[in-house]
Amino acid sequence: MPRKFFKKILPSEHAIKNEKGLRFLGSLLHDPNLWHLNRKSLSGAMAVGLFMAFVPFPFGQTPAAALLAIFFRVNLPLSALLVWLTNPLTMPPIYLMAIKLGAWVLGIHPNMTQFELSWAWVSANLITFWKPFVVGSLIFSTVSSILGFFLTRLLWRWYVIRKYRAKRRRYLQKKLHAHYPGSTPHNPRTPGTRH
Repeated sequence: MPRKFFKKILPSEHAIKNEKGLRFLGSLLHDPNLWHLNRKSLSGAMAVGLFMAFVPFPFGQTPAAALLAIFFRVNLPLSALLVWLTNPLTMPPIYLMAIKLGAWVLGIHPNMTQFELSWAWVSANLITFWKPFVVGSLIFSTVSSILGFFLTRLLWRWYVIRKYRAKRRRYLQKKLHAHYPGSTPHNPRTPGTRH
């Protein structure tokens, strides 16, 4: 995966260090591993961020993701950014899906006839649906974390192989052109060939 892409979308080291909610981490933020943009750091951050995005409590996810990023020594900005997949707009539908999944896993059938797709309804009725909500959220957290980790590694590997092959192709074309100056990628001139 291109480092340039991640550099564009991720908050800067300066912005993270000055974030009010993360100031309590102090000198822990000076570990260089937290800012690396490599396969290990980004795939680990994807796992941490996606896990924390779907945990069954909506507040304190960013500091928790930052602590996990420090513990596992993975990219902190990506870990913190992914937490915002669940936000006031996305929480109601995600929490509804978590409740339905949890209810299915637990084999219970909660009464959802009065359901409203709003944060007010979810917070008011959470006491009734807390068991399926917790189970469904933890399943979302675990599955998305594992998928994010392995997909990031796979995509990174694919990108590196693709880049290597393109570089090798350019190298071979230059080498061919050096040995046979009249050759081009579309018109290779080899010994014994008349043009």
